[in-house]
Parts: sequence; structure tokens; C-alpha cells
Amino acid sequence: MLNHLPTAPIRTTSTCAVSSALVRHCQHFGTFVLVVLSSCQLAAAEADFWATARHQLVDREIVAAGIQNQNVIDAMRHTPRHEFVPHTHRRKSYFDMALPIGGNQTISPPYVVAYMTEQLDPKPTDKVLEIGTGSGYQAAVLSRIVDQVYSIEIVESLGRRAASTLRRLGYDNVHTRIGDGFQGWPEHAPFEKIIVTCSPEEVPQPLVEQLTEGGQMIVPVGERFQQSLYRFTKVDNQLQREHLQSTFFVPMTGEAESARRVIPDLTTPEIAHESFEDTLDKSDLPRGWYYVRQGRVAEDATAPDGSLTMLFSNRTAGRNAHAMQAFGVDGRDIKKIEFSMWVQATDVRPGRLREEQAGVIVEFYGKNRAPVGFEHQGNWHGTFDWTKKELSLRVPPSARLGVIGIGLFGATGEVRFDAVTVQATVKR
Repeated sequence: MLNHLPTAPIRTTSTCAVSSALVRHCQHFGTFVLVVLSSCQLAAAEADFWATARHQLVDREIVAAGIQNQNVIDAMRHTPRHEFVPHTHRRKSYFDMALPIGGNQTISPPYVVAYMTEQLDPKPTDKVLEIGTGSGYQAAVLSRIVDQVYSIEIVESLGRRAASTLRRLGYDNVHTRIGDGFQGWPEHAPFEKIIVTCSPEEVPQPLVEQLTEGGQMIVPVGERFQQSLYRFTKVDNQLQREHLQSTFFVPMTGEAESARRVIPDLTTPEIAHESFEDTLDKSDLPRGWYYVRQGRVAEDATAPDGSLTMLFSNRTAGRNAHAMQAFGVDGRDIKKIEFSMWVQATDVRPGRLREEQAGVIVEFYGKNRAPVGFEHQGNWHGTFDWTKKELSLRVPPSARLGVIGIGLFGATGEVRFDAVTVQATVKR
């Protein structure tokens, strides 16, 4: 669908078209024409830069990570993510990471968008409902594959900005509105597919009713910091669910938020499934840990806690091999936290860049989801037996959320983790 869409802003194409006409009909204004041509050449160079970055991202972080649906891969290659990212973060557009977009919301990492889209199994004739327009990027990706996309955003400023961006880029089969996604969009129901890009504690009943019989829905469901991504299929007016993986999304607000039964305690940070003894159904993926790359739960008779550990293995310098978990932490109450874990390494070597080191990454985010602190510690290398590692960190006063990452982070070799814990050690 929509193969005619440009991968660069429409205004660039229009400017170059005008300059070509000027070259043909206004030769005597030579200097002016050269200036316009130069601007077009710069615009073309910029478009090439973004396209190159986008293709590299798809090759290294999406195809290499296992995405196989060619329609999804093509859509990721041709959807200009940088157009949906605020200018302050645009240079990171083709990093495989979430970025703040305002309104306490984020744009999901490209791999997550590709994975959810693939799991939705979109068809060219599908009418899709999206809950949580955000930046509009997910809707833009879907629009290249399906017939029509209907997208709802509860944050008015985000919804208006996304609608403007989608119109400017020519995504004519994407329809947006401002409202509470909990209620869906009954005027255009039923939908063959529904994708929810924010996390309710339970699937809203109106969405179940608006899904066609045999239709599928992708939803991250769960508590604030512990969520699971499910694929639901509607059979005989009931949802049959399939657990895909652990994940972490911004919470669904509005009616879904007011209906929450479990309210997180930000004054007592904790790591769930810290010993990796619990795996997802019929898989070697750990519960509670998300964004797992080149990692799996593996048996180890020498494990410090239980019999299972988290094993990361990487042979190509620079490739991601890690897992992450979010935890609540209120910097107004907690001044310092301490992480503890057991680590074992085999032939670990640094990657090509200085930051490509095996270890631990901890990121802190504020109330508006903007980053407020970052630590990368470890610099582990070589081979060593099970060793207890401890890490003490100051918590920024503005922090409301923490994310811990464990793994190789571009280094090569093998590293195992077990018994990863966190506790507040100093109160303010």
C-alpha cells in the first residue's frame, strides 16, 4: 500500500521540481538558479543520509533480530522515522531506542514497532484500529501494508501534531481522532486488526466488541512496570490469548488508568524474576525482562541461585546482546540505590567502540519520560568464574522511572547473570 509515498519530506520534492523548471525557463537568472540547485542538492544529500541510516537500522536491528515478514521489512525501510521525532532528538531517529515525544509519551523503538506489526499479521485488505497514535509512526508503518488505519490519541497536543505530520507526508489512508482509546472507534467498527501501543491492566471490553470474529489484537497488558505482550484472537465472541514476550509500554491513561487495581510503589524499587527461574511458555525467554537480544535462559549446575541463568552470546562486535527491565524509583524520596548480581564470563572482549563493553546500564527518566541520568559500569573482559558484582548509584531527584540493562552491549564472547537485585540504601 501507498508505495508512492516519499521517504523524504514532500517540501523537498516540491522545491526540486520548481528548481528544474527554473533551470529550463530562467537561464538568464543563473546565480539564482545555482542557489536553488544547491539547496536541492543539500536536501537530496540529507534525504540520502536519512535513507542510509534507516537501511542500516533495518539490516542490523530488525532483519538480524529475526523479523521475516517482507511487507513489514519494506515498510520499515521506507517510513521516515525522523519525521515523527522531535527536532531535539532527531539525530537519534535511527537508533533502536525509545525517544520522548512530549505529553509523558515516547515513540517506540523501531524493532518493537516491527515486531508488533509482524505479530499482527497485517493484510492488504485489513481495516486496523490503533490505540495510542503517539507520534504517528506506527500508523505510518501500518498504512503501507493495510487498507485503512484508524488511530486514537488521548493527549490532544500529540494527536494534533501526529495528524499534521501524517497529512504533510501524504498518508491519506490514516484517519486520526482525539479521544480515550478505551472506548475504541465504534463508528468504523468492526476491525480486522487492533493494535494497542499503551498498556492497560486488562483488555478494554469495547475493543473486544469492535474486533471482528476471527480478528486479531496485539496488546501489552499488565501492571505499570511488569507487562506482557499478548496476541488475542476472537473466537465465538471470546478472546483466545497467546503470550508473546515480556515488554514495557507507557500506561494507557483515561478510563483504563482509573480502573487500575495495582498502584506501583515508587519508594521501594525492585527487580522481578531476578534469578531467571521462570520462563515464558514454551520458550527460553525470561519472564519480566524485555527487549532481549541474543540472550536466553540456560541451565547451569553451578548457578549461585537456583539452576537457571541468563546467558548472552555474541560473535560480531557491535551487535546488541542484552535484556532490560523497568522499575519504579522516586528521586524525591530515594537518594541512592544499590544493585547486586552474580556474573560469569567466557572470552569476553570489548567491541569496536569504547562504550561497547560487557556490564550493566542504568537509565533514569523523569515524569515526562525524558532521560535524567545514565550510568554504564562493568568493563568486564576475559574469562572469570561466578563473581558477585555490586553497583551503587545516586538517583537524580527528578527520577520517577529506572531501567536496568544487562549484557554484552556490543562486546563479544559469553556472559551469564544470576540473582540481579536492587534496593534503596539512602533516603533523602
